[in-house]
Parts: sequence; C-alpha cells; structure tokens
Amino acid sequence: MLIHFKKYQAQTTPHPLALEISHAKGSYIYDTKGKKYLDFTAGVSACSLGHSNPKVVSAIKNQAEKYLHVMVYGEFILEPAVELCKLLSDNLPENLTTTYLTNSGTEAIEGSIKLARRATGRQEIIYANKAYHGNTMGALSIMGLEERKEAFYPLIPDCKSIEFNSESDLKKITNKTAAVVLETIQGGAGFILPKNEYLKKVRNRCDNVDALLILDEIQPGFGRTGKLFGFEHFGISPDILTIGKGMGGGMPIGAFVASNELMSLLTYNPKLGHITTFGGNPVIAAAALATLKEITETDLIPETLQKEKLIRKLLVHPLIKEIRGKGLMLAILMDSPEIASEVILTCKEKGLLLFWLLFETKAIRITPPLTISEEKIRKGCQIILNVLDQIQANNQ
Repeated sequence: MLIHFKKYQAQTTPHPLALEISHAKGSYIYDTKGKKYLDFTAGVSACSLGHSNPKVVSAIKNQAEKYLHVMVYGEFILEPAVELCKLLSDNLPENLTTTYLTNSGTEAIEGSIKLARRATGRQEIIYANKAYHGNTMGALSIMGLEERKEAFYPLIPDCKSIEFNSESDLKKITNKTAAVVLETIQGGAGFILPKNEYLKKVRNRCDNVDALLILDEIQPGFGRTGKLFGFEHFGISPDILTIGKGMGGGMPIGAFVASNELMSLLTYNPKLGHITTFGGNPVIAAAALATLKEITETDLIPETLQKEKLIRKLLVHPLIKEIRGKGLMLAILMDSPEIASEVILTCKEKGLLLFWLLFETKAIRITPPLTISEEKIRKGCQIILNVLDQIQANNQ
C-alpha cells in the first residue's frame, strides 16, 4: 500500500508519516499492524469530539438514509444546513447572523475576501506577517511567508502585510483598505496570542477608516481555546468570521459568517456572487450540527481550560523553553527544529502522535480532541517527558 500511496496519491512533503490506518476511535488511531497511537493532534485540530464520535456518526448515518446531495448551494431548503446556521447565529454576537457554508476553511477565506471587496468597493487587503489562511490563490496572497508564495507568483494584487501585535503598524490600515484579515491566534507562526489589547486596537482602527475586520477562527474555533470562538477572550467582534476544521467533527466543512446586510451583497451586482456545488452538503451539515450541539450543550469548553492547566503543570522539563497558546491549542517550544522533530518522530514510535507547525520549526503541536480524558493527557505527557529525558541524556 505504501508504494501505491506514493505513486498514485499526490504528496505534499518528501517524507510523510505514512501510517496505514485501520480505524480510529475516541482519542486513539490504530494502524493496520495493530498498533495504537494516542492522538495529540486531532487531525490538526479538526476532530473536536475525537474519532468516530457516536453522535456525529449517528447524525451522518441518519442523514445519509434520507438524502445526500440534491442541489447546488442555496437553492433548496436543507434542514441540517438551516439548523446549523441558526445554531451558529444563536451562539454568536448580534452582528454575525448569516452563514455561508463552504467546503473548507480556505474557501471561507476566499469568500470573505470577495465579500469585503464587494462591500467596500476597495481592493487593498491587509494581513499579518507569518499568517496562514490556506493555500488557494487568494488565501496564498495573504500568507505571511514569502518563500512559501514566490513559486506561485503573481498572486492577487493589493495585499499588504503588517506585524502581528505591532501597534505602530496599524497606521498602514487606511481608507484604501477593504479589510484586515487576522488569525485570532496565529497558528502556523507558533500559536501567538494577541497582546496589550491588540485586537481592540485593530477593531478601532478598522472602524475609523471604514475597513472591515475579518477574523480567521479556523484553528481556534469551536471550543478549542476555552471559549466557543477565540475572539470572545478579547472583547471584540469581527465584521466577518471564518471558521472550519473543528466545525465538522472530522468532516470537511468551512463557513464565513457576517450580518445579513453584508451577506446579501453576494446576491446581486452580480447575482451568484459566490457559488459552490457542495457547500452546505446535508450529510456534512448534519455532522457539524451534531458537533456544535455537543460542544455547546456539555462542559467541554470549560473543561478545555482545566486540561490546559494540567498539560502546563505536567510538561515541565529543561528542554522545554516555552508553552504557547490557549486551551487545547498549545505549542511546545524547543531549542532547535532538530530537537522538535526528534521528539515528534520518537513519540510516534512510542505510540503518541504529535505534529509540526507550518512556520515555527522549533514548535511541537499539542491539539488533542476536546474529549480527551485527564488520564490520557497524563499518559501522553509522560511519553513526551520520557523522550525528552532520553534526548537530554544522549546529548550530555
């Protein structure tokens, strides 16, 4: 199977982890050799409720027996999609009432950029250095790492970068700016939190020049940081919210959310301002609805902060320089990329799945399912500590 995997399925890196998966359940993934792995990555923050969550699986089965895809987005009334959009609105600020369901987070970013340009009549998009918003051409245009972009030039014009957390850079947001696009917590950069009321200052600057604020909650969203959405920690609300990853309980989905007034601009001049065939797919919407209900109707969100405290308490070691992030969106910072990779690969051999971050090569991702138990957190952290002890001993 490995030979076929490398020959017939397009690869994104020279050396994929290449685990051949048999099945996955709860906080564990099992390979075809019968080995089980405690999962501290949750499909890169996507499997909020763990693997094969019974409520999500049941919702998928129930909907699949009724109907699958029946029409392109927005033409027919599909109950799971409508209920999902309503429940999102019920749990969001008053200015975020109307949801456009997409196939992925990067499509949500594309739609939000289009909406901002349509709403303001302006072209300029401001983004942050070391930002990551996806890999389509629009999202790539606002990626904050030039070496990841230059092979695909030219990208869309009038996209300019600022430094995240730099108050002095806010003057670059002007009356030529259509929108500022920021991750609420920078993901690929190393799980960087906003400081000194930075997001409030961005919000105020956008208001002063009539630019829109787009917040990317594709990684922090759906309870991962101890709030349903990360921006709730910082006392602001965006004009457009983009979501994905943990939204679908392991199914592929994204969305962008705005006021009804803003979103209605996609319906005329021109009509069909943003269209998609499979966005709002009823089976995927049913899975997302079950996921959102479970997250909002249980104690998973407050428990996330308790689990963060436990991880920070346990992961104390001379080789750990810092733990960044919030809730169950955490990154361990090591001295070097080599040590980070050694930890990740050795932990894999010992039955614990960790992963890298895109741009911060010294970081190790810890983003387990929100449903992970404290017992499994202790087990996983002990594996990390044992590996760090081994690395430290070998380097002495």
